[in-house]
Amino acid sequence: MVVTGRLAVAAGVAALFVTFVLPSWAGVLLATALLGALVLADLLLLGSPGALQFSRAALTTVRTGRGIEVELIALNTGDRTLRGTLWDDWPASAQPRNHAHPLNLPSNTRIRLHTELTPEYRGDRIAGPVTVRLLGPLGLAGRQLRRDVPARLRALPPFRSEKLLVSKVAQLQHLEGRNTTNRRGQGTEFDSFREYVAGDDVRTIDWRATARADDVLVRTWRPERNRHVVMLLDTGRVSAGRVGDGTRLDATIEAALLLGGLAAAGGDSVDLLAYDRTLRAEVRGIGGKRLQLKLMHALAGITPQLVDTDYQGLLRTTLQRARRRSLVVWFTHLDAATVQEGLLPVLPVLSRRHRVLIVSVTDPDVAAAAAHRSTLDDLYTAAAAENILTEHAVARETLRRIGVRVITESPDRLPSALADEYLELKQTGSM
Repeated sequence: MVVTGRLAVAAGVAALFVTFVLPSWAGVLLATALLGALVLADLLLLGSPGALQFSRAALTTVRTGRGIEVELIALNTGDRTLRGTLWDDWPASAQPRNHAHPLNLPSNTRIRLHTELTPEYRGDRIAGPVTVRLLGPLGLAGRQLRRDVPARLRALPPFRSEKLLVSKVAQLQHLEGRNTTNRRGQGTEFDSFREYVAGDDVRTIDWRATARADDVLVRTWRPERNRHVVMLLDTGRVSAGRVGDGTRLDATIEAALLLGGLAAAGGDSVDLLAYDRTLRAEVRGIGGKRLQLKLMHALAGITPQLVDTDYQGLLRTTLQRARRRSLVVWFTHLDAATVQEGLLPVLPVLSRRHRVLIVSVTDPDVAAAAAHRSTLDDLYTAAAAENILTEHAVARETLRRIGVRVITESPDRLPSALADEYLELKQTGSM
């Protein structure tokens, strides 16, 4: 049972009555009996709390940083009106607003209550219990109950680079259509014949087709479709480093989503593995329009793990799933320890079977510190930043010498740079 401020006011009035009108034990008993009767009447006329039923969607999705209203349906199956207040509880990280709702629910009536949520970071939020405080018609007393109504809010990655996807897909379509390559690169598909024009490579002339035609014909080639792209996300401790407004993992997720959307538009199938010492998330053999949503759901709950990545385990997992030659895009960090102890022992095995592309996000603050040398303290900071930049340059050159392509860019530029690299590989038939 709960009581309200009205009961306190009524008790104050009763105390004044006893003090000035009937200052005796009889007055005390009379006032107490009257208050008790009012409270009891309020509770009897309250209605049955068991008549209140709740339901809502089990899963609601929204992009991180955007607001959404989650709906809670309340149904009164009893024969009396239920009045009071309802609180729809959600974690603080979902930033709930307007989660307290006044309740005035007649018999056999259903209402829809909405709470606005704005998650500040990706991942799942589990709804807390629904708390209801029902009051009687006099508003003196009531009952409070809690009900578990299971629900989850899934905050998907923000995917801010989605605005680049349309332009990159347009470039891919242009590449597959009018802008065909003049030579046959490895893995390209024959497209059509066209008339020879000055500047064409004479090796593209098809002499048999020319003999049957009135003009010299050359073969054109288009990027091969139905290729296989495997994206590896290192979720170990190196992915937890702060870069810009987020972590390295946040930046690589943005790039991976853009590459996935572009690969799906290019007719390729995409696998994704998020791994540190165990497999954290996996998307396999998905292409087309379903891929983007699958990737976003798979990556929504991925967080950096403060452990050293098992690179041998990651290699075994990748080889088990990538049976045919694929483009393996490995998102990791290029510090000296990671390259020497983690990447170099496994890359020769991986690169013999697949085309490997290493993708690493760089910290723009390091580059800015290396260029800022106004004071003596700045010189020390600049020297440390230069050391880091040199270390990364050596790592890139080491990987290039063993035939592995490398992309290193800041968080804002990484998705676009990776998409351009994919388009170049498509155009040259290097996948």
